[in-house]
Amino acid sequence: MPAPLEAAVPTADTGTARPQQLTRDGIPGWFFKVDQEAFAHFLTEQSAAGHTGDILELGTYLGRSAVLLGDHLRPGEQLTVCDLFDSEAGDADNAAEMTMSYRKTLTRSAFEANYLTFHPRLPVIVQAPTSVLADRRIPDGSCRFVHIDASHLYEHVAGDIEVARAALGENGLVALDDYRSEHTPGVSAAVWQAVFTGGLRPVLLTPMKFYGTWGDAEELQRVLLGRDWRAGGYTVDEDAIAGARVVRLKYAVKPGAAQAHRSAPRRLALDLLPPVATRATRRLLQALRDRRAGRPAVRTGWSRAG
Repeated sequence: MPAPLEAAVPTADTGTARPQQLTRDGIPGWFFKVDQEAFAHFLTEQSAAGHTGDILELGTYLGRSAVLLGDHLRPGEQLTVCDLFDSEAGDADNAAEMTMSYRKTLTRSAFEANYLTFHPRLPVIVQAPTSVLADRRIPDGSCRFVHIDASHLYEHVAGDIEVARAALGENGLVALDDYRSEHTPGVSAAVWQAVFTGGLRPVLLTPMKFYGTWGDAEELQRVLLGRDWRAGGYTVDEDAIAGARVVRLKYAVKPGAAQAHRSAPRRLALDLLPPVATRATRRLLQALRDRRAGRPAVRTGWSRAG
């Protein structure tokens, strides 16, 4: 019999102090504006259409996306997040990925404090590898939205997609992070395998996330395109994949803003790197600036410990 999910507890019972003056965008993470808007759009439209169901997040880091998901819970709905946090990984490859990227920054207490800054109660928290959800801890068909942003290893992502497929109800939506980043080929392989052999239908692509459904993709796209995204500063394009339409959404860069955005690729590159690599890269860039300015160089060696 599956072990019960760990129950969330009220703020007063956690013993975790709320951070002061924390903003939503101040929560560390890689949840960018275009996807914040896409999440809010899909969740709002689901509610407006009367679609009910729980929300599931596999891999939550420090809560930047979980806070937004919590905004859209309706009475009787539940948000569940699953993450290792500061627990040990169950296999060597996953442990190496965590050590490289998250070990020094990701803790459950930090997630809880961030979430409780914006919501009165914690979500249901499963502190374990996402593979534990494969034993149907999440009832079949109980969810309307699933966000997958956990391991980047192919086998794990493929398993997470199967969890999402079982958990989602009719026309439920799954969002998958890092489906096209060069440092996450395992995610790309799992996503497109699900499309070509697993019945997953693409709905929307952003620079960071793939949105799909095992339900009616055309209806989701019809509602999506009913919004004037261009008025909000986005570009909207359409492509076809194996005969099926897919919508692409990203920021529009105005011609006159080229100079102001000259450093945007560098900032984006730093944002996409794991925290340890970001810190090392920033130190290297600072050393180069010091050298050009004639200041004494500061040692900037690469270290997995950051």
